Formats: sequence, C-alpha cells, structure tokens
Amino acid sequence: MPERRRLDPLAPWVELSTTAQDWASADPALLATMLGQLHLIRAFEETVLELAGEGLVHGPAHSSIGQEGGAVGSIVGLGSTDAINGSHRGHHQFLAKAINHVSGGALDPAALVTADIQTVLQRTLAEILGLAQGYCRGRGGSMHLQWFEAGALGTNAIVGGGVPLAAGNAWAQKHAGTTDVTVSYFGDGATNIGSVLETMNLASAWKLPLAFFIENNLYAVSTTVAESTGEPRLSARALGFGIPSWRVDGMDPLAVHLATKEAEQVMRSGQGPAVVEVEVYRFFHQNGPYPGSAFGYRTKDEEAAWRARDPLDRVAREMIALGQIDTAGIAAVREQAQSAMRAAVAELLEGDPESAGKRRIRPELWPDVDFVNVGVRGDASELNGLRTLEPTDYRGELETKKFVDAVAAVMDRRMAEDARIVVLGEDVHRLNGGTNGATKGLAKKFPGRVLGTPISENAFAGLGGGMALDGRYRPVVEFMYPDFMWVAADQVFNQIGKARHMFGGENPVPLVLRTKVAMGSGYGSQHLMDPAGIFATSPGWRIVAPSSAADYIGLMNTALALQDPVLVIEHVDLYAESGEVPAGDLDYFIPLGKAALRREGTDVTVISYLSMVKHSLEAVEQTGMSADVIDLRWLDRASIDWDTIGTSIRKTNSVLIVEQGARGTSYGAWLSDEIQRRFFDYLDQPVERVTGGEASPSISRVLERAAIARTEDVVAGLEIIKLGLGTR
Repeated sequence: MPERRRLDPLAPWVELSTTAQDWASADPALLATMLGQLHLIRAFEETVLELAGEGLVHGPAHSSIGQEGGAVGSIVGLGSTDAINGSHRGHHQFLAKAINHVSGGALDPAALVTADIQTVLQRTLAEILGLAQGYCRGRGGSMHLQWFEAGALGTNAIVGGGVPLAAGNAWAQKHAGTTDVTVSYFGDGATNIGSVLETMNLASAWKLPLAFFIENNLYAVSTTVAESTGEPRLSARALGFGIPSWRVDGMDPLAVHLATKEAEQVMRSGQGPAVVEVEVYRFFHQNGPYPGSAFGYRTKDEEAAWRARDPLDRVAREMIALGQIDTAGIAAVREQAQSAMRAAVAELLEGDPESAGKRRIRPELWPDVDFVNVGVRGDASELNGLRTLEPTDYRGELETKKFVDAVAAVMDRRMAEDARIVVLGEDVHRLNGGTNGATKGLAKKFPGRVLGTPISENAFAGLGGGMALDGRYRPVVEFMYPDFMWVAADQVFNQIGKARHMFGGENPVPLVLRTKVAMGSGYGSQHLMDPAGIFATSPGWRIVAPSSAADYIGLMNTALALQDPVLVIEHVDLYAESGEVPAGDLDYFIPLGKAALRREGTDVTVISYLSMVKHSLEAVEQTGMSADVIDLRWLDRASIDWDTIGTSIRKTNSVLIVEQGARGTSYGAWLSDEIQRRFFDYLDQPVERVTGGEASPSISRVLERAAIARTEDVVAGLEIIKLGLGTR
C-alpha cells in the first residue's frame, strides 16, 4: 500500500463570527457610523428601484438591498487613500467609500446628513440616471461608478473585470512606499473567472496589498452557487495560491469589519494579499424591483428567512440592547436618510407636463449631445513644447543602429530619466533582453522596474491598466505575440481602451503596450497576426507602427509622453535590420499624427506601414511606376495623417493600400472605406488592397509564405492600378 500523509495549505483559512462580547467591546462611534451608512445606502437603493419602476433609470438597476453589510463592514475602517473597486452591483460599495471619504469615517445618527453627504447622494443618483452632474458625467450609469478622490477606482460591468486593475493599483501603493491597501469586490460567479484566479496568483507571487472580497450572494442571475461549483465555500480558492482567507456572515456588519481588519493587518504589514468571503443575500432579482421568487428560482420562505437577518436590523438590535440608541432613534436615522433621498430626487426630477401624475428628469440636466465622443482619447496637449524631429530631414551626424538595439536603447534612456516607467511581461527580465533582446540590459540597470510576469496576460495586462489609472507609474506592457491579445481581450479592450471615456473622459491612462508581428517565423496560426486592424476598430487606443530604427526612437518617445494607451507594433523582419539614426540622440519626438512620404510620384498613392513599407518601395522600383509611398506610422483613427494622404490622392487619383496580414483582420479594410468617403470625388478607380490570404499563417514554410503578402504581391497590386490608369 502506498504511504499517504495529509497536506496542509500554506496559509490559514478561518471562519469568523461575532459574540456578544464583540458587540459590547465595539466602539459605539463605529457602530453608529455603520448604522448611518447602512440606512443611507438602503434609502438610496430604495429610491433607485422606485425610479426604475417609473422607467426613469435607463438600463439595469442592480440593487444591493440586503448586501449592505458586506460593503459597510469592510469599508468603514478604510482611509481615503485606501482604494476599492467593484462589480456591476456596486452602489453600496461606492456609497460606503464616498460617504467615508467626505465624513472622515464618522457619522452622527442625530445629524446624519451633512451638506457633503447630500452632495454624494445626489451626484451618485444623477450618475445612475445618466445626468451631467454625475461622477462620470452620466456615462457610467449604474454599473460604472468612479470617484478617484475618494479612493473609488470604478465599478465594472464585466464579471471579474476589475480585479486585475485593482492589482495594478495595489502594486502602485506598495512600490510608492505606502501602507495603503486595495479591496476588489466581486461576486460568486467571478470566483470561476480566469482573470480573477490569474490575479490571485500574481498578487500572491508579488505580495501585493490586495483584498479579494467575495460577496457570495448564492446566485448568479438564477443559477445557484451549488450548481456552478464543486466547492461552494468560495474562500477556498485562496488555498491554491497560499493566500490567507476569512469566511464570514455578511449579514453581520461587525463580523465583516473584524475579519477585514485582520486581513488589513496582513496586507499593511507587507505579507501580501488576503481573501474575504462574506455570505450575503440580495433581496431582489438580478435587477429591478421584484424579488427572485417572482421569477420562480427562489421560494418566498427562503426570502423571508434571509430578510429576517437584515443587516440594518442586526445593528439596530445590538445597539438597542447595549443602550446606545432606542427605537425612536432608529426611526429618526431612517427618516433622515429617506428625507435626504427625497431632496436629491427633487433636484433631479420634475412633474411631467405631458403626463399628469408622472415625473420626468429635468431636461436641462442631461449631458450635451456634443459630449458623446469627447474623451475617447485625450487631446494630446501633453505633447506641447516637446522637441520634434523628422529623421529624414536630419542633417547632423548619423550612426548606424540595429532596429532591435534602438528598441532597447530608447527604453533605457527613458527609464533613466523617468522613474515612473515600469516594464512588465513574460521573460522580459531574462534571456538578456527577453526573447528578442528588446529589453537588453534593463533588468540589471533598473532593479525592481523590469517585471517578469507569470503566463497570465489577463492579469498582467490589467495590472498594467491599474497602474496607469493610478497615475504614479507609467507601465510598458509587452505581449510576446499579438495573438495573445485575445487571451487578455477584456482587459485590453473593455477595460484599458474604454476607461477614460467610460468614466467621464478626464482620467488619463498612460500605458504603452508593445508587441511584435512575426509573420514568416514559422510560429503558426496563433502567434503571427497583425493586430493593427483589431485595435484600429476598438475605441481608446492610439497605434504606432515604426518601419525604421530612427522612427522607432521618436515614435516610442511620443508614445511614452502621451496620456493615452498606445499600442506600439514592431516587426521581427525589422529587428536585425540596421539603419541610420541621429548620433547620440535618443530624446527627439516624432509628432503625433504625422506620416512620412518615403517616395514621390504621380500615378498612385501607396499606403503602408511596418515592414511592408520596404516591400512597397521595392515593388515600385520593379514596376517603374511613379508613386507616392506613404509610411503611415500612426494608425489609429484620431492620429492618422489625412493631410498627407489627401494631398497625395488629389495628385494621383488612385490608391493602393499594402499590408502583410490576413484579409479578415485587415487594417486596410476600414482605411479603404474611410478613403472612399473622404476622397471619392478624387478617385479615378476603386481603392486597391494588397493583403495576405484569408487563412492565418501556417507552420508549413510553403503555406505560410502563401498566406502573407510580400514584394511580388505589391507588384501585382500595382499592375492592377496600372491597368486602371490605362482606361482613364
């Protein structure tokens, strides 16, 4: 028989509950503050459901009624510089943090609603109604509530989507030398989401001061926890990552508070993350003003049993028993909270003149419709005054440098001058500069600022996003191959790309994402794509695509100066190529939105980027055609150089767009459409495109070559243009 021995987890896992002595020992001021917060949040949520019932809330109204104890108990002890983020059901978390911030963490039940608290209630309600005075200027609504000043990083509509961002904030807190912590709230469903588990691993490995706070309300929409997981004690997830964890009754706010304070001790002392699971119960359906029993997935008896454990009643009973308040005092607290909400509603609504007895939102409070696209990106004013240089116009001393050496050299220079820059990605700290030498020498020169990550793109991309939103650091994230963006798609597109606009258009997101196109290297269908087309059709991202070492230096400098997320695309075909760069100068900037005219002609405008610029020039030479060859350099909608493109098209009256990758994810598809719309009157023939095939590149050398475009394909495209010229 084999020998067996029981293995114990590395970290403790405990269930915490309160005793009568805990309540008697609790600071009366703490209990009074919890009571006040609970009633303010409850009155707020009741108002939201009332307005939703009148059809005045556009979209879902995810009520937190019944779950307030988890938020209040955990947040009441946090400071303003501690941070939280949460899920789509996050009104209670946001309000607890905002009220804590403006009140200094203390409420007086006899004078509950100060002017500052009234403002918090009104602005939060305005945000949920989509109004301009909301914290996100009406863009966030119910599911996206953010107020950085209060330490509320933003609630999130994607299940588990905010957890990696919280890790980035925790990283910034730790490395800025603070003892602050971040608490990320999510529900039972998120405990089975890859990004959450990836982030638990990363936070544990890097000992980040991050609390994974699980609000286990027992249901997804209607599916129970018991149905969806083999281990319904969700805090058990922590055991696999060596994270200490607490399981607690979320209907007991004091128990939540005590468990959170113990978790804080772990985090603030540098020991790393913690997991707190609270079992709570939403009294209503997934959204809206009806109970779950109305939809048949819960019984009325179950709901009644949980309502008897209401956290508001629990705190009231304990305080009454301790002689700290009486029933009249409890009623007065509730009336103050309800009165505050009536006052907030009165400021936002009025009688509907077209429907007697009904209310409407005051028309003057809606955002101006001209605001719809403002803040997708910043205005780039941060680039004003920087020293710009066009490498082809430079007449000073030149030196020869390999493209990949320029990649490492410019990052070395910027890291030396800007201590905020942190590089992270898989293997960037090893192999003398990662898998291609792009970070050569950086790990030794800048210890602690070149971070080799686990293989977990969702976690480390989101962590970079959280660092960028925090503002104290400027992350440079590397995806070893661009196809990995699909693994991290939520963080890249839903979170980082949309963050500035979604939360009101003002908060910068200074992040650079580096990746390389490796077509021709034999790595097959899941490693070789060109990401430009996908990113160009996704909001929020700026995109640069350098075709030379000299351009890389200036474009990377500009990317690192921008307050927007910037995708920097490199190409392995260029890494080994050498080119002339300004000698000893790594400090110039290539202007935002400026293309380069690599060759001039009159017959056709050839538009390309990355390695295909060289192939385009070769093809023009082979055909003998007179062509303008435009190297785009900036590829995103906001930065593309329409002046250079337009001037050329008005001269040549024909266009050939050249790219290497697959037709399905083509960058040229949207560019062609936009050119047709802008310059239709100047075109004598349809826009022609050179792309790879429909299929992704394969491992077979022959099939891979057939799938991607090269010089001969550009020649074929030019021949089509030439035929068109003969008919005009």
